Amino acid sequence: HSERRDIFGDNVEILKAKLQNALNAGLTVIYCVGESLEQREQGQAEQVVLQQICDIAPVVTAEQWQNQVVIAYEPIWAIGTGKTASPQDAQAMHAKIREGLRQLTSAGSSIAILYGGSVKAENAVELAACPDINGALVGGASLNGASFYQIVQAFAQSK
Repeated sequence: HSERRDIFGDNVEILKAKLQNALNAGLTVIYCVGESLEQREQGQAEQVVLQQICDIAPVVTAEQWQNQVVIAYEPIWAIGTGKTASPQDAQAMHAKIREGLRQLTSAGSSIAILYGGSVKAENAVELAACPDINGALVGGASLNGASFYQIVQAFAQSK
């Protein structure tokens, strides 16, 4: 999860070891990437996010990219804050992630990329309409059944 880098200090080596252990155990991994507000404001968001993906490339096989890895873009500044990237900003980052994945693996076009960061019923339809957003990583909004159902419906109807 993106916050583990920020709060718990999970560095590249720790993340690679966790990822490799999970993949070798046959698990599907949702690997979260995201930038801080400071990194975004300094124009470093794309660089930071793409580096986070490149960091794990050495421990992921071609087959694992294809079958066991999902990427979730979750800007740290939007986790549980009620703030969310605009659909246009989220789509732009997802397109960059897709471009980066295509450079790393032949499976780059088919890897699911989720958006997380204050996804709620009120913004789900717009997020779901974005071509490179394949689903949502839902936190607090999943605690309310009606809200979560609306999010699920938004993505089910658009994909």
